[in-house]
Amino acid sequence: MVSGDEPLLVQESCDLIRDNLKQQGFSEREVFHVEAGFNWEQVLFSANSMSLFAEQKLLEIRMPNGKPGDKGAKVLQGFVENPPEGTTMLLVLPKLEAATQRAKWFKAIESAGLFVQVWPIDVARLPRWISDRFRKAGLTASREAVLALIDRVEGNLLAAVQEIEHLRLVASNNHIDLEQVVDGVANNARYDVFGLIDAAVGQDPQRSAKMVQGLRAESGDLMLITAMLARELRSLVGMARKIGQGQRIDAVLQSNRVWAKRKSIVGRCLKQQNVRALESCLRQLGRIDRQIKGLGQGDPWDELENLVLRLAGRSVH
Repeated sequence: MVSGDEPLLVQESCDLIRDNLKQQGFSEREVFHVEAGFNWEQVLFSANSMSLFAEQKLLEIRMPNGKPGDKGAKVLQGFVENPPEGTTMLLVLPKLEAATQRAKWFKAIESAGLFVQVWPIDVARLPRWISDRFRKAGLTASREAVLALIDRVEGNLLAAVQEIEHLRLVASNNHIDLEQVVDGVANNARYDVFGLIDAAVGQDPQRSAKMVQGLRAESGDLMLITAMLARELRSLVGMARKIGQGQRIDAVLQSNRVWAKRKSIVGRCLKQQNVRALESCLRQLGRIDRQIKGLGQGDPWDELENLVLRLAGRSVH
């Protein structure tokens, strides 16, 4: 099982697995896309059918929502309990919720196979990752060039790799400087609500404002943004209350099942923001919701930028 929300890293992880299996003789591959109404009998039929072209085959099942349903769960558990000879299964999944990872089908596969959790590259690690990608392409790049590329493809690793390949093709030598990046790279920044929340909770006002502006330029779904922000703020308010009652931050993060990768930014926010400030942000989000529905005065995008700046620790008047 390969799980994660970063398309490039998931794709490359799966490529490595396929290449390894091919070297072991798994020369046939069948791909199934699990969508609404998917017939799991197809998987059963393929798993139990002898191949006419190869002794070993790979069944690749892509589940965009990460949920096989009752029928799919039975098929997957059955495959694990009685795996057909010469057949390997590769499940490609999005980032899975904790509840999904507690499901019987998941536990069965995890105990019998290999679970690869793909994490996104955080902002602090991006410069090194981009530099490594330049080297893999046979290029060197100045620090300014690396930072400029990050600025233009923020969060979009696939776009970064594509732009590096483009630079490799047009570069007059093997060194990339700032001017070449500025002249040759399109702005492929991916401004998503999860990145916005992490920037604000991580106390990064500059990046938070930039992401709001990017979402606004892309006509982002304001209802989705406010819904996700509301969920995050309610969680933060609940944790801040526990801390106010004398509980340790580490214990509060653990009891609220904050992901390991987010503990540092959530902890930073809880150290900077008290219950009163977070509750004020939640009330402001209510005003934004009324503006979106035409029940309040003002521009909801302006109000949203004001809110995330406050959450990120900047005083707004």
